[in-house]
Amino acid sequence: MEALSFFATSWFDPSLLFLTALGTFAGIYVGAIPGLSVTMAASILISFTFKWDINEALALIAGVYVGGVYGGGRTAILLNIPGAPSAIATALDGYPLAKKGLAGEAIGLTTVMSVLGGFVGILALAVAAPLIADFAIKFTSREYMLLGIIGILLVGTLSGESFAKGAFSGALGVMIGMIGLDPMTAEARFTFGSINLMGGVPFVVAMIGFFGVSEALVQLEHLDTPRIKQKVSRVVPSWSDIRRYFRLMLKSSGIGTVIGALPGTGGDIAALLAYDHAKRTTKSPEVPFGEGAKEGLVAPEAANNAAIGGAFVPMLTLGIPGDAVTAIIIGALYIHGLRPGPLLLSESPHLFWFMVGNLTLANLFLLVFGLSGIRFFAKVVECPQAILVPLIVVLSAIGAYAIQNNPAHITWALGFGVVGYLLRRYGFQVGPIILGVILGPMIDSNYRRAMIGARSDVGQFFLDIVSHPISFVLLCALALMLVSQIPLVKRLWKR
Repeated sequence: MEALSFFATSWFDPSLLFLTALGTFAGIYVGAIPGLSVTMAASILISFTFKWDINEALALIAGVYVGGVYGGGRTAILLNIPGAPSAIATALDGYPLAKKGLAGEAIGLTTVMSVLGGFVGILALAVAAPLIADFAIKFTSREYMLLGIIGILLVGTLSGESFAKGAFSGALGVMIGMIGLDPMTAEARFTFGSINLMGGVPFVVAMIGFFGVSEALVQLEHLDTPRIKQKVSRVVPSWSDIRRYFRLMLKSSGIGTVIGALPGTGGDIAALLAYDHAKRTTKSPEVPFGEGAKEGLVAPEAANNAAIGGAFVPMLTLGIPGDAVTAIIIGALYIHGLRPGPLLLSESPHLFWFMVGNLTLANLFLLVFGLSGIRFFAKVVECPQAILVPLIVVLSAIGAYAIQNNPAHITWALGFGVVGYLLRRYGFQVGPIILGVILGPMIDSNYRRAMIGARSDVGQFFLDIVSHPISFVLLCALALMLVSQIPLVKRLWKR
């Protein structure tokens, strides 16, 4: 009964109900407008909500997350411009449907399938997370250290073509996370004599810089990109289509949930894998894939929304984010004095069930907002880049300053933005940097605790790792991850 009351917290609190609805509505438009990303919006929101009650902050961010993942599919259908990476597969068949005058029908189908897929992911979260947390309680400092390293390398492996670039980005993030006074000895690290760096670099400032400001700089290259106008009829979902594609939705949602639960993956990979699965298993589509096959809409949209619930599983049970947005939510929990991990579910079960209930509520609002306001939506997505870019920079600057009312944070955010822009120009990913900033201190502190337990004996330290089953399995997984990136092994695996 307690779990049910925690689950329904947002449902009967007017302020939380409103914030969830507002976040979902805003997320649809943020995710749909090319140049704005859910990750950027969530990072800016943290800087504005860090003084709020934790429930209020999470209600707003969860709404933006759910709405944003769905919103990217709308512009993919209407304009052939994916609002988010997770909507790339949606554009392959969505835009051909729009050219046939079936944009309303396509949006209606993707809305219902996105909501159903979201419910599958949330159900998996409610069932799987407590089971994993019970097992993860057995983790010690050694396991947490290895988990942190694996989390950073996973993001580096899966978020870009080059593992070396991903690992470099993660290491850069760890170095940024080490700036400030050593928590054990109080010695200054990487401060270069600056008093402003003694307290370290707030990871929210780094997130705003690397995601928000760098995105604005990238968009400066596309100021002349024309906005395509298109008339959209009323959205009327076909129930016969829903029944017909229900089985495909369940399979795609299962793929999305599993992929979303893998640290460092997210909805973009889940959507592409689900689309590939639909393409290989659908024997006789009404039209070929790439020319307006509805299966090409159902699979990626169900998968990327199911990945939301999956991404929360490692975040809440192991303290490792499933994607960039859950990495930011980890930051929000840390700001409010909570530490995501196996103890979170036992020490704060109300928070876990609140998140499950809030995601469910956001999914219901998604159904309402997704089937309405299409004509107004079509006007908003035509907003020119010349307006969006200054707006992003201003919000980023305000958000960075608001954290501690420190003007230096604005400079840092702008500096991180320039560095992030240059890194992105040369093929480096910024996601591993943020994860390194967050997980770096955790890796450092747990490594040192493990070394203290081994009496500073390196041999004993490694003996402790290989002699305990959990840490040995994690070490093997880490070694396998590194070996799998060797070019020769990659070629053999492809064969």
